[in-house]
Amino acid sequence: MLKLDSLTIKEIHDALQHKEFSCVDLVEDSLDRIDKLDDQIKAFITVTREQAIKKAKAVDSKIHKRIKLKPLEGIPYSAKDVFCTKGIKTTAGSKILNNYIPPYNATVINRLEKQGAILIGKTNCDAFGFGGSTENSGYFTTHNPYDTERVPGGSSGGSAASIACKMGVFSIAEDTGGSIRHPSAYCNVSGIKVTYGRVSRYGSIAYGSSLDTVGNIARSVEDVALVLEHTAGVDKNDATTVPQEVPSYTKEMKKSIGSLQIGLPKEYFPKKGINEEVKEVVMKAVDRFDNLGCHIEEISLPHTKYAVPAYYLTAISEASANLARYDGIRFGYHSKEANTLEEIYEKSRAEGFEDEVKRRLMLGTYALSAGYFDEYYKKAMQVRTLLRREFSEAFKRVDVILAPVSPNLPFKIGEHKDDPLAMWLEDVFTTGLNPTGCPGLAISAGFSKSGLPIGMQILAPQFSESLLFRLGYHFQQATDFHLKKPAILKNLDNK
Repeated sequence: MLKLDSLTIKEIHDALQHKEFSCVDLVEDSLDRIDKLDDQIKAFITVTREQAIKKAKAVDSKIHKRIKLKPLEGIPYSAKDVFCTKGIKTTAGSKILNNYIPPYNATVINRLEKQGAILIGKTNCDAFGFGGSTENSGYFTTHNPYDTERVPGGSSGGSAASIACKMGVFSIAEDTGGSIRHPSAYCNVSGIKVTYGRVSRYGSIAYGSSLDTVGNIARSVEDVALVLEHTAGVDKNDATTVPQEVPSYTKEMKKSIGSLQIGLPKEYFPKKGINEEVKEVVMKAVDRFDNLGCHIEEISLPHTKYAVPAYYLTAISEASANLARYDGIRFGYHSKEANTLEEIYEKSRAEGFEDEVKRRLMLGTYALSAGYFDEYYKKAMQVRTLLRREFSEAFKRVDVILAPVSPNLPFKIGEHKDDPLAMWLEDVFTTGLNPTGCPGLAISAGFSKSGLPIGMQILAPQFSESLLFRLGYHFQQATDFHLKKPAILKNLDNK
């Protein structure tokens, strides 16, 4: 095994260029880890071995010819299985799209292809992003590398778990209500939920169109920033992208954080409803920022208590419209038991959709139905406006907001199996951000006494990703939490 645990993408790039190891060695290292660990972790739905090795050989040929590599060229990465990949199975984690082969790439995949990054596989997720534990996948449950009896978070659990196990250097993922931040916190990796419109959603299988954002997960803030430099920007295929210049995040992140104002919303640090270890570890991280010269003050976001219901009403309503296209006719699962058109619709969707998908579609359709639209969806939109105003006012007082990602430690697989509402409440600290369109960065704040990762999120005004990377980078320079490996990886590396 290559010793890449502490190397950044830039350091790997330089090592490739100086022939310290080959690109084939680099890619095979990730593939070997998949071979040896993924039976236990179950991070990948599809592995693109032959394609990846072929591309790695092409990169080695360029190195041999002394051709300068692009910043991400030859770097092995994965993609959450909600991104269309031309000629490669894309399922969105649902059986209804089993064996669907897209005829085109998502924009984010195309941009990485142009950079020369090497796709090694598609990662597991809750079906269509519907979940916070990756237990709602139509294929299998992904396991947390730090305790394989626990969930990795969701819905991008496969992406986070794969990076924690060094199965690839970074992973492209998606965040609608915490789907990057939640698993990043549970798996001790770094993940960015970008400003809405910062990265193209074209080719990303939709969940909630006004909430979905495309970000990435990596081992360090520095790597997350570098990947975003090459995936962000306007796209003619996505009218919601904003024609705003993409900064050099890796340069911006090294600027001083002294004198920055950090707000701690009292609603995210309640006296009840949060695990005491989570609160204690995050507050110790706050002390670190204080020592680094930041100013800390308590703020209030009083409409936080309405964030979960407002988010879910918005998301599931939009999902009910987006998933209407899966009817068993044009693509996706088609029931063999259906004889009439009506039976095709009913049986294909009944057999192809997972339980959580059905639950959200029924609730979303109900919320949009005649007589209930004003009472539910319209009211959720009004709360969304209040949340935006509240965050906007808060950012006039402070530069960023800091909070836990989850109120609890990673929970046992199956713990919330019979209580969907308890599962939804795990998102209480993440769902309030997406309706505002603001970005958030999840990084490790430390560990519980039992060795489970505890994450914190830093939130900033729209298009202030540079500010998030500054704070995250300096925190990781002052700590080594993000370098701590799971036992499953230590055991492999020691063999």
